[in-house]
Amino acid sequence: MLTTPTPNRTHQPHTTSTEPDLETRMALTEAAMTVRLETAALAVDVSTAHILTTPIDLEDIVRVPDAIPEAPVDLYPTPVAALLQRAHQRLLTGGWCKDTLVDEDGARCMLGSIRAEARGDSGLESSAVAVLLDAIRRTFGDDVDSVPSFNDAFARGRVPIRMVDQAAHLADARGL
Repeated sequence: MLTTPTPNRTHQPHTTSTEPDLETRMALTEAAMTVRLETAALAVDVSTAHILTTPIDLEDIVRVPDAIPEAPVDLYPTPVAALLQRAHQRLLTGGWCKDTLVDEDGARCMLGSIRAEARGDSGLESSAVAVLLDAIRRTFGDDVDSVPSFNDAFARGRVPIRMVDQAAHLADARGL
């Protein structure tokens, strides 16, 4: 009689995956990182324990003027030139901004500084803006639409501030 070997049919029990789920892996990773960070912090504390430090006295570093400087006297005898000079000074001391007349820090755009220095005199303000636009167009061409569009075209205030100063010179030369 011929016997054929029977295959070994041992029953293997169905096992579920022992790999932890995502939440468990994240919790384990967080715990491991916490231990590593605490160990590193302790190592820094131990390594730097011998370094003597003295507190910094901020009065040695930060200097505050004793008095607020007075506003400069108008160098120009004409009202429009003097207004533009004051607007230029305001931009230098108070800061320049774009996309708004006055930003949250108090910095002003070209038009905002003229408006502030005109102190409600709309005729004087209008004359100063006209001279400023003329000075801008003399340097940058007739493509410039307005003072605000010129101001907002720059990322930094160096050129706009310089143009206000040039406009003051132009107004003085015109006797305005």
